[in-house]
Amino acid sequence: MIATRALDVSHLPDRDVSNHDPLWWGQFILALIEASMFFVLIGMYFYVRLSYDVWPPPGVQLPQLFWCTIGWIPLLMSAYGSYRASEAAKKDDRFGMIVGLSLNLFLGLTAMAMRAIGWWQWNFNWKTGAYGSIVWSLMWLHTVDALADLAFTAVLILLLVLGYTGPKQRMGVHVDSILWYFIVLIWIPIYIAIFWGPRFAGAPQ
Repeated sequence: MIATRALDVSHLPDRDVSNHDPLWWGQFILALIEASMFFVLIGMYFYVRLSYDVWPPPGVQLPQLFWCTIGWIPLLMSAYGSYRASEAAKKDDRFGMIVGLSLNLFLGLTAMAMRAIGWWQWNFNWKTGAYGSIVWSLMWLHTVDALADLAFTAVLILLLVLGYTGPKQRMGVHVDSILWYFIVLIWIPIYIAIFWGPRFAGAPQ
């Protein structure tokens, strides 16, 4: 009879606040799935462009660059807040998590407000042909995604302020950073397609 060996792992923690946790990988794969959706829409944007002689179509103004371009400043800075919170979660630093998440929340909302100002100046909507439908879909989906994550960030801040700083909450802070990095990074191709695409692949109005 072959003797079996048992490995005692009772001394190991239940959770590891790092990229070794299955929850981290689940969030990472979810981000990849969302990214594929955005890239499909971007591909549709340039595919539809092939059907038009002028892009944007006649009567549609080019999306203004100022507000959405300036909005990059708080958006990029918000990623630092998310990073700081993630690192604090690994060290079980409650104050660091609150500061990092608060910075992320404030700067993220500032970036969304700047986007809304520029968006409000557009002279077209989702009903303005294929161009309007695709551009509004990209803007709407990314904005809702960002606001949903910021709402989650606000909940995490509240839990930490109330004293809930267990492994689950710390892992939530760490995983939240992955989604926010994704939101910041995926905005790069969306921004280029919407605001610079017509200037390189179309005729200005």
